[in-house]
Amino acid sequence: MPFFSITKEMAIGTAVLGVAFATGVFAGKKYPFLAFGIPRSSKTLLGKGSPLWQYILDHSLREHPVLKKLRLLTLDHPWSKMMVSCDQAQLMANLAKLIKAKKAIEIGVFTGYNTLNMALVLPDDGKVIACDINEDYVTIGKPLWKEAGVEHKIDLRIKPAIQTLDELLADGEAGTYDFAFIDADKQNYNEYYEKCLRLVRKGGIIAVDNVLWHGKVLKPSKSDMETQSLHHLNEKIFRDVRVNISMLPVGDGVTLAFKL
Repeated sequence: MPFFSITKEMAIGTAVLGVAFATGVFAGKKYPFLAFGIPRSSKTLLGKGSPLWQYILDHSLREHPVLKKLRLLTLDHPWSKMMVSCDQAQLMANLAKLIKAKKAIEIGVFTGYNTLNMALVLPDDGKVIACDINEDYVTIGKPLWKEAGVEHKIDLRIKPAIQTLDELLADGEAGTYDFAFIDADKQNYNEYYEKCLRLVRKGGIIAVDNVLWHGKVLKPSKSDMETQSLHHLNEKIFRDVRVNISMLPVGDGVTLAFKL
């Protein structure tokens, strides 16, 4: 594919993201508290409890009843901050639908909220390879996968994600996945990104979560290896000619990399 040749779906998606970015810039000028670089909460730059944030949810969030049920269950968990924000999950689901995704990879499952989110938008013969090393959290969501009728679409792999990705590559699945979501241990982000880039097809999308890391990426401490890893990957993806990108201030920051 020529460097500037993109599919119709990618063109539409890029246009949509462009409008979203322009809206964000306008909002940042009109409402200084929305400006970039001002960390608010762990999951949204607007801050939990903000009337404007609630307005956004009230006028945009279309959440499947079982998905909402799982989100509310997860919010009661001591580590609920690990869950992807619902607005970000909906954006990724919409992008997956836009590119007619059939196969997805999720690195970092937690209670399975986003796993369910993705499974709901895949066709009946689609699949999500869900990677995690801790099955305790996943037990919260597994009954709801079944309740939503998508359990058969989810292939849960409880082992180091790098091992699962290597197995997929060894099985000849390179270039066959449509969407990948990276939201796990930060120090392995670069390796996850590289392996997902091999597994995702041209025109597919890799979503990298926590790229703003509560604002810590502005001044990464030399001793903070998690922030250093995120910062270095952000710089790398910015210069990566293998993808087109958009970094969005959604949740704790998400980079969308569209494979060329």
